[in-house]
Amino acid sequence: MKVNQLRKLIPAVLLLTALCACGPKEDPAASSAPPEEPSISTMVPVDPEPEPEPQLPYVNPLTGEGCETDIGQNRPVAIMLNNLKKALPQLGVSQADIIYEVVAEGGITRMLGVFQSMEGVGEIGSVRSARDYYVSLALGHDAIFLHAGGSPQAYDAIQNWGVTALDCVNGPYEGTLFWRDKERRKNMGLEHSVLTSGETIQELLPTYKRVTLEHKEGYTYPMTFLEAEETASGTPAAQVQVKFSNYKTGVFTYDSASGLYKVEEYGAPYVDGNTGEQVAVKNVVVLFTDVYAIKGDSAGRMSVRTTGTGEGILFCDGVQQSITWSKKNNSSPLEYTDANGQPVKFGVGHTYVNIVGGPSAVTVEEA
Repeated sequence: MKVNQLRKLIPAVLLLTALCACGPKEDPAASSAPPEEPSISTMVPVDPEPEPEPQLPYVNPLTGEGCETDIGQNRPVAIMLNNLKKALPQLGVSQADIIYEVVAEGGITRMLGVFQSMEGVGEIGSVRSARDYYVSLALGHDAIFLHAGGSPQAYDAIQNWGVTALDCVNGPYEGTLFWRDKERRKNMGLEHSVLTSGETIQELLPTYKRVTLEHKEGYTYPMTFLEAEETASGTPAAQVQVKFSNYKTGVFTYDSASGLYKVEEYGAPYVDGNTGEQVAVKNVVVLFTDVYAIKGDSAGRMSVRTTGTGEGILFCDGVQQSITWSKKNNSSPLEYTDANGQPVKFGVGHTYVNIVGGPSAVTVEEA
């Protein structure tokens, strides 16, 4: 390179160096460190959206519970159940949507279990003989009535009222729809051994030409239920005792954890023999009516009024309220109204109805 060219280049280099020295200085540590991540303490957790409860398209008209298939137009099955202490445990009773208990004779009681659906019920029994007031209750549901024998009054009612009744004793159904359990027959006696099952009923009822499986046109069972966010209102009722006789008192104790009344009888939990678990229900109802012994009846049978009107009590959600019941005639359903004449709202779930002679049969403990 020539000397004159070099002399011209040196001032340019010096100027460029000065300009670079005046620029912002870069922190070597800052340029080499990765970007700082936010600390865990500053991060706000975001909960996932909860899955909505599935809305079942249909409702069981006897419990208010949702169901996947439309069972509302199916006729329920009403089954007479033995409640003699020596014949316990009952089978399938915890699956009944509504249980009716009424005195039979000699202070003993029987139950009428009403099942809107027989799906998954298992064995049921032991099945016992009918009385006319149980026939009236079953007919009010437009139910298919299963029993094993009956009083003369019951057979008159079945014939005169047009009841669909399937009888193990005086009918062609023993060995098919009904059978006698060998162990019960051996240990409890012949009359306490009759069983049936949900599966058998589902299989055989469609094969009987005389049995109509769907309700007559226009029939509805008039029960209304609390909404999901509602609870019953009234005065506290932690335990209810219903005395039918010196032989039988039912006890219903409210369990706040489950929101159900647990059932006891004969000084012990009322157990379903299919599951080994204590029966528990959402609603306990006590109805007051006329109950008296039939004059001249050698067996001591009772007369129980199931039509007309009367007073009663509904126990739900640990509280009680006074109600009025009515039943226009034997083929009409029971209807329940509150003090304002409005339909009573039941809790969603199973119901246990006790029918007794008057308020003196009921003892309530508030706590």
